[in-house]
Amino acid sequence: MSFDPKHKSRPLLEGPDRAVARSMMKAAGFTDADLAKPQVGVAHCWIGTMPCNLNHRDLAQRVMEGIRAAGGNPLEINTIAINDGITTGTEGMKTSLVSRELIADSVELVARGHMLDAIVTISGCDKTIPAMAMVLGRLDIPGLTLYSGSIASGHCHKPNRVFGDRKLTIQDAYEAVGAFNAGRIDAEEFKDVEDHACPAAGACGGQFTANTMATAYEMLGISLRGANDVPALHPSKVDTAYACGTRVMELLNAGITPRALVTRRSFENAITGVMATGGSTNAVLHLLATAHDFGVELALEDFDRISRKTPVLADMRPWGTYTAPEMFEAGGMAVVGKRLLEAGLLSADERTVSGRTLGEEIGAATEPAGQTVIKALAQALKPEGGLAILRGNLAPGGCVIKVSGQKKAVHRGPARVFENEEEAYQAVKAGLIQPYDVMVLRYEGPIGGPGMREMQLVTGAIQGAGLGETVALITDGRFSGATRGFVIGHIVPEAAKRGPIAALRDGDTVVIDVENRRLDVELTEAQFAERLAQWTAPTPRYRTGVLAKYARLVSDASVGAVTDLPPT
Repeated sequence: MSFDPKHKSRPLLEGPDRAVARSMMKAAGFTDADLAKPQVGVAHCWIGTMPCNLNHRDLAQRVMEGIRAAGGNPLEINTIAINDGITTGTEGMKTSLVSRELIADSVELVARGHMLDAIVTISGCDKTIPAMAMVLGRLDIPGLTLYSGSIASGHCHKPNRVFGDRKLTIQDAYEAVGAFNAGRIDAEEFKDVEDHACPAAGACGGQFTANTMATAYEMLGISLRGANDVPALHPSKVDTAYACGTRVMELLNAGITPRALVTRRSFENAITGVMATGGSTNAVLHLLATAHDFGVELALEDFDRISRKTPVLADMRPWGTYTAPEMFEAGGMAVVGKRLLEAGLLSADERTVSGRTLGEEIGAATEPAGQTVIKALAQALKPEGGLAILRGNLAPGGCVIKVSGQKKAVHRGPARVFENEEEAYQAVKAGLIQPYDVMVLRYEGPIGGPGMREMQLVTGAIQGAGLGETVALITDGRFSGATRGFVIGHIVPEAAKRGPIAALRDGDTVVIDVENRRLDVELTEAQFAERLAQWTAPTPRYRTGVLAKYARLVSDASVGAVTDLPPT
């Protein structure tokens, strides 16, 4: 039996009993001819508060043109977004991870309520990307996702200074704050970086969280090959959007849904891509959440297992040399895929939304002669992947460290304990942090925050103050993809759930051993028990509203901080 392209919308729009629905849609400008076609959602995150998503309306129009040309009726859907870079270091940052669930929930609700037959999702800033992928797994109607693209590099107008000769990204703005507070740059250079780090539309321009997730979802098979690599304002970006519109209609007519394409091996391919590019620690959180919504079992151990055998091949900011637009010019994620296929590290037969396998798509890609962004296997930057999962008496449920760009594997030092990010930042700013300290930022987890803030203001200040090589930081919160340094996040259990991190005191000796995958404090079980017996749960910061609701529902970071786990 052939697939009905109107498999969802037919009961909504056909027959005499549905005249009211048709009448209201006609008031919105749709015709009888439109309503007789398959109804295809185009969901995006345009919002006037940030550069990351500013091109979403333009891309949505081109997707819609492609859908119309291929015989569908497109319906534009808009949802919210929260910008991590703008909110970081403030109470506002607690809303960021919460927005991932809200975005996915809102698009899911519209698609179910209006009984859409298929969908294209467009994403830009950090949490919109996993949200728009998660919803494909939830709905399981024909669909694909498009990343709206990276911002171009900025350039200071005053050369021959600390930041003067760099290709600027938002990472440099963070680190300029620390450098200015430490007296390493003057006010003129500080303003120069602020004015020019973000020159136009597009998401952050390194292998930070946005680009990490965009490349991961290409490897997962739910984005067209190369479409996510194209920078936001590159002339060909609108062409990729049109292609998404025509392709979703082909998927719809064939009855091919996301869950029919994506398998556990697909997720392993995505993780491999993250490891080979030194991607963001947030990829662990977001891929776990995406797998949950696709009904695929995935665990922290899968990330560490894959990292152990995957070399770092792409020399990318924040720890490396190149920006995302330069990765695009070097051939993009498909060239990374060529190396990984050569090494036998990918499942080449996994299907993608293009209709071809991942191996076929990678095989069709071209590599520019002389490119230096993506290294050959023999010149791998590190023999193992960019992330590692640690456990120990401080993190029995696991935690995540980014090891790409790291030279040291062990850190041992005294704990400097802070109850929130603001306290920690002020300590760095005041020059109170010393080499070999281990900064402990707790009560910043999914429940304790609530919302699991990124500690980017603190890590940027550490780097800017020249302490990046000597100071470690551990937290039950998380980090921006722009973070570099010896930093550990996603500690489970979190402090608000009476995790061991809640027992730490200033001066306790913390030991981080990456090779042996350990995070420990030199305390006995009896000392832990004595301290935790005296522990009292903190008063919830929010008692009503969305953040209170989130704190009641959210799971821990080891399962992706999702909000719909079945009750235990």
